[in-house]
Amino acid sequence: MRLIRTPVAVAIVIAIAATSLMACSALGSTAPTKSKAKATTAAGATSAAGATSATGATRATGATSATGATSATGATDTPSADASKGGLEVGIGDQHAQMFADPAFKALGVKIARYFAPYDVATDDNHEQLFYFAAWLQAAQAQGIQPLVAFYHNLKSPEKMPSVKTYTKDVKLFLKMFPEVTDLQPWNEVNRGNVRSKGDSFDSPSPKQSAEYYLALKKACPTCTVVGLDVLDSTTPAATISYINAFKKDVGKKNMPKIWGLHNYSDTNRYSDHGTDAVLADVPGQVWLTETGGLAKLSPSFGFNLSRQKKATQYMFDVAFAHKSRIKRLYIYQWYGPKNEKKQSFDAGLANYNGKPRPAYCVVYETLLGKKKCAFKTVKN
Repeated sequence: MRLIRTPVAVAIVIAIAATSLMACSALGSTAPTKSKAKATTAAGATSAAGATSATGATRATGATSATGATSATGATDTPSADASKGGLEVGIGDQHAQMFADPAFKALGVKIARYFAPYDVATDDNHEQLFYFAAWLQAAQAQGIQPLVAFYHNLKSPEKMPSVKTYTKDVKLFLKMFPEVTDLQPWNEVNRGNVRSKGDSFDSPSPKQSAEYYLALKKACPTCTVVGLDVLDSTTPAATISYINAFKKDVGKKNMPKIWGLHNYSDTNRYSDHGTDAVLADVPGQVWLTETGGLAKLSPSFGFNLSRQKKATQYMFDVAFAHKSRIKRLYIYQWYGPKNEKKQSFDAGLANYNGKPRPAYCVVYETLLGKKKCAFKTVKN
């Protein structure tokens, strides 16, 4: 089917997605995968924990319908369950629409969620990806959850960065198709470098390209909240800082971002805050932890261990609360673990593949709701 880019066509896609995915939900949920591949960053350092790819190819099958959806715009006017924790807003990042129907997810009362999509998801080249994103967005809107969308490489030519002209044209199509999405990131994990691994090869933007994409997205949507950079930390903070500084030089003082995105997996899972501190010291304004979490597994650094994941999840909150004057949002990745826990190299799920909460989930539950005991039974190691 050729998708015609009109509001009616979008409504049809969303309706089909909701109906089809609702039917699939009875068959059980699927889980996202996030492959791990070493990549040399533009600054010349190798990313460590959290140096993982999250391509937009992840498919969300099995979702509950989101009838009577309301716009997520302005959702931050409703305080999250964690508002008493120094103003820190906490949300979940996951590609699966059925997450929003999970009782354990609903119990958290979160009002923000993150999704990454190909920058050209609204074009005729991405019927399938558009289908999945539309279902995810409608499910989020049905609960008044404000989406943060991070753009990423496309699936057709992931090893080729788009020109500024092409990027601008394609994100404008997205903005026209989904005007309710007003929190945006120009590119997911800009400092991943050029990754070459079996089944997962893609390029990342240079600091100059990141600056150009940021300025293009700001111009395309002046009223949107656009996060300046989305960087991955590493065991060598200097590499991340080098990329940020090159970006700052290219974007210029006049256009300096007021919000920055950081994936501080390395700090969180090594019980450190060196990388987080380095970024906070280097950039002005707010820092959002746009992707982070305790890792159940990351080969070869961390073997599968739910107890270690639980401890790292608590430390994740400790770091955020210790910097509450600057860190204003935190998106935990991810909700579902992979299908085969032993064979997958990356696993950060708060729940397993079947949606059963893990011990790390209870850390989130107790922290956000101020409870001393979790209301959900968790799986064991």
